[in-house]
Amino acid sequence: MRRKKASSLPARWLRIKLVKSPVGYPEKQRATVRGLGLRRLNSEVIKPDRPEIWGMIKKIPHLVKVEIMEEK
Repeated sequence: MRRKKASSLPARWLRIKLVKSPVGYPEKQRATVRGLGLRRLNSEVIKPDRPEIWGMIKKIPHLVKVEIMEEK
């Protein structure tokens, strides 16, 4: 018997904005910015509220601004 899949869409989302250039910071921090999908200054991405994303944000809090959204 198959199990019902739980809703794969999270209830909360994060709007992440790059507010400071990663130029001049260590390569690992620049790679984290790219890993989040941020390419240019003031670019924004919407990511699910997950521990993996928060771990990336905690590596570069001086470069990004985070807003918690209830729905996408």
